[in-house]
Amino acid sequence: MWGLQFNIVFEVWQFRVRSILIRAWSGLGRTKWWGQQTRFSIRQKSGPGQEDTFPITEEAGLYLHWPYCQRRCTYCNFNKYIARDVDHNAMMKCLVRETETLLRLSQVKRISSIFFGGGTPSLALPSTVAAILESVAKRAQLPSDAEVTLEVNPTSVGASKLSEFRSAGVNRFSIGIQSLHDPDLVLLGRDHTSQHAQQTLEEAKKLCPGRTSVDVIFGRPGQSVESWEKELEELLLLCCDHVSLYQLTLERGTALFKQVQDGKLSVPSEELTAQMYNAARRILGKCGFRQYEVSNFAKNDAVSVHNLAYWKGRQYIGIGPGAHGRFVPLGDGAMLREARIQTLEPDFWMREVQRCGHGTRKRVPLSRLDVSEEAMVMGLRMTEGITHEHWKQICPEWSLQEIFKGSQEVQGLLQEGLLIMDSRGVRCSWGGLAVLDSMLPALLNQLQMTASGERQSKQETTF
Repeated sequence: MWGLQFNIVFEVWQFRVRSILIRAWSGLGRTKWWGQQTRFSIRQKSGPGQEDTFPITEEAGLYLHWPYCQRRCTYCNFNKYIARDVDHNAMMKCLVRETETLLRLSQVKRISSIFFGGGTPSLALPSTVAAILESVAKRAQLPSDAEVTLEVNPTSVGASKLSEFRSAGVNRFSIGIQSLHDPDLVLLGRDHTSQHAQQTLEEAKKLCPGRTSVDVIFGRPGQSVESWEKELEELLLLCCDHVSLYQLTLERGTALFKQVQDGKLSVPSEELTAQMYNAARRILGKCGFRQYEVSNFAKNDAVSVHNLAYWKGRQYIGIGPGAHGRFVPLGDGAMLREARIQTLEPDFWMREVQRCGHGTRKRVPLSRLDVSEEAMVMGLRMTEGITHEHWKQICPEWSLQEIFKGSQEVQGLLQEGLLIMDSRGVRCSWGGLAVLDSMLPALLNQLQMTASGERQSKQETTF
């Protein structure tokens, strides 16, 4: 479910701005961010009075947002639109054009992965996916084995087109099952049944063996730990590659939020949802699934390559209404990595693309501290955490030991066994991963204090 995953990226950005964590999630390679310049590769010494310079990365992931859905789920507040008639030809032309424009602007030479999210991208025409992939291949290297993921709504309509999407170039399906209980699917506003979900999953597994993922939501109204465990065990009889778990979040403005606020429904307590999360981790582990990120579990190394790029702080380009991106727009002569947001509303976005070649609505240059904060939040979501080598590439000025050595709070987390720091790097323990949100304020505060101390030191040296 890209919507939920991508929402985490947006919230991480909000977190950096407000210094308050809401929840946590979305580009690469050997990255360097130095001072106010986002540079990549091996650091080189500059001459007196000159800034350090680095070659820029030539690789990125590509995210494409299909904004349309057949109906709005009761829990959903993502950028999606219910349209009676979609001009598929106009949408395809605009997605292709914006892809061409931003590839040219970024000057990337290689696209490492592509993700079609939404909305409901399985409502798009397979010919639209084929046209976009063809356009990418003309303007950048797109390896024959590059991961190309499509989010699928498991309705009979979505399942019927899977083979066409496979022929168009998709080689990984992410299926939004959400629940195997039909009453819960109705409550969530889903337009599929558990039978549809099982049929879609079986078809996807045939078309993309070893590259099929399912999304499931826990913490639903009326759900118990016991019913959740039984449901998950049932799901694992069907799924053999990859599982993404998401705790239901009540978002203001949604139908589900209002029902709970009005007392018509109740959701499990935080204590119960924590038990559900840890129960799921144990069950998945016993079934051979390796947890590699807070919400993601893979068997036979069927990890999401595209999502790993987000968590490792790599460069990615966002295409389509409301898409986010993180890349250096070299074509504009810029040397800073930017956070970019495309225009939200599809009709306005299309007009801007037709007029300007792209629909970028907001651009925010990212400082070294900005990128370091994002890297810390995202990196600690992975079970492998952040290695010293990777952190040195991100932030060569301060080692992880230097950042955390003076913090009693961080030392307390280490002593409690929630956080682990050793010769490999820093990471959460099994128990720490479940309470990462509560640990991040102390970690980020220490990073900010380190940056502030360096600025003060430089100012004092100037006088």
